[in-house]
Amino acid sequence: MRIQDWFLTDEERDNPATRLEPWSTGNDVRPLVHGATYFAELKSCLDALGKDDLLLFADWRGDPDERLTPDGPSVGRAMADAAGRGALVRGLIWRSHLDQLRFSSAENRHLGEEIEESGGQALLDMRTKPGGSHHQKFVILRHDRDATTDVAFLGGIDLCHSRRDDARHEGDPQSAPMPAVYGPRPPWHDVQVAVRGPVVAHVEQVFCERWEDPAPESRDPLRRLRDHLGRLDDAPALPKPGPPPPPAGHHNVQLLRTYPARRRGYPFAPDGERSIAHAYHKVLGRARSLVYLEDQYLWSTDVIEPFAQALEREPGLRMIVVVPRHPDQDGWLAGPASLIGRANALRRLEDAGGDRVAIYDLENHQGTPVYVHAKVCVVDDIWASVGSDNVNLRSWTYDSELSCAVLDEHEDPRPPHGALRFARDLRLTLMSEHLDLPDSPAGPEADELCDPAAAFEAFAESAARLESWHQNGEKGPRPEGRLRPHPAPHLSRVQKLMAFPLYRFAVDPDGRPPALRRSRGF
Repeated sequence: MRIQDWFLTDEERDNPATRLEPWSTGNDVRPLVHGATYFAELKSCLDALGKDDLLLFADWRGDPDERLTPDGPSVGRAMADAAGRGALVRGLIWRSHLDQLRFSSAENRHLGEEIEESGGQALLDMRTKPGGSHHQKFVILRHDRDATTDVAFLGGIDLCHSRRDDARHEGDPQSAPMPAVYGPRPPWHDVQVAVRGPVVAHVEQVFCERWEDPAPESRDPLRRLRDHLGRLDDAPALPKPGPPPPPAGHHNVQLLRTYPARRRGYPFAPDGERSIAHAYHKVLGRARSLVYLEDQYLWSTDVIEPFAQALEREPGLRMIVVVPRHPDQDGWLAGPASLIGRANALRRLEDAGGDRVAIYDLENHQGTPVYVHAKVCVVDDIWASVGSDNVNLRSWTYDSELSCAVLDEHEDPRPPHGALRFARDLRLTLMSEHLDLPDSPAGPEADELCDPAAAFEAFAESAARLESWHQNGEKGPRPEGRLRPHPAPHLSRVQKLMAFPLYRFAVDPDGRPPALRRSRGF
């Protein structure tokens, strides 16, 4: 198998301005399923930082008081302590255009202040399209004396409230507001990856390109004055990047991104970058057996189209999707606006694939819905992606996003043959949890899920048993498993008419240039 058959070439990335290499080899990529797993490992890495080491991070939301472990420390304290020990700490935290007179979040501001009090620097960055966001979520740790310990974390997990959940899905004690259906401690399912090897330098390059953008963090004169007085607009030069870390494993990694086409373009992406969208189009054109997808939203028929075309092209292709049962907002307009795009997307998938498409959501053992925030896709147990990007127009065209695609150099020895170890193990790990099997991808229970048809049936049977138990009054022991068949969204005609403008222009805006919108291309 040739790497370029699955990864984008430079030409296919379609962004000649970036300094980012097409991909890197010799890496080690490890999935960190659940925020508690990620936060515990991040704490250990932060604790090890010392003088002249480097900590870089980008975040959509940061809560400085969010504890990394049950007994602490907090995110802000751990980063401030690293700066106090002499590590160079730099951060990029999103700030919204929609907040005209104050920072988008007091928490983001306080996180920056806590870091700066210890000698670090965190910029509140609103260099996006109006209404857009910096949705990337990554952390880089580089070491002055031992590059073999360099590591980067990227994926879907913000450094904020509600994320520190584990496999039991009983929620983070420090919870963010959510609809009441999720309870006082909303259960949260999410995935991050830890990467080691040369790819760490690639993630650092992503940070450097954003940090060195000469555009002001805000065009609002009042905000710029406030930032200046608070030293929140001071972007000191970063140290010259060191050489890439040495090889650490057998994973080929390609970083994929979205940047919008701003009026004043990014120097590193003057016409924007849509390599996440391009990658999905490429790999779905090769899909033959199974697409496994976990996603927070699943919106937009234009974004769903390459999935639907793959199902129409390949009569043996199956697709499994895991999404949240309920939106993360439940207002009279906000809730329906979140469901319009999904209803259209599901209808297109079902038209294309019929009973070869299965949509599920999750609940914990107490029957509380689990909010699925993961952004994971595995195609044919060969190509796997974990990132910040959702399957919607906003993530593919409008916000900044960062995703990590992986091709393992090692084949999995289990039949059906032809699968690569990383992609298959990631899928089996996630599916095993949802089925209440032992979470090891190497056990006999997981082996039975290697076959795509068997995996598809195992999900269907588990969800049917649990649904039947609920429908029959929850009598007797609760069946194993956490899967529920996902109901098709139902909206009244009035709700659709009222909510569509909000969906189209605010919830899931289209950042493509006009010519691409007309052609429905990316």
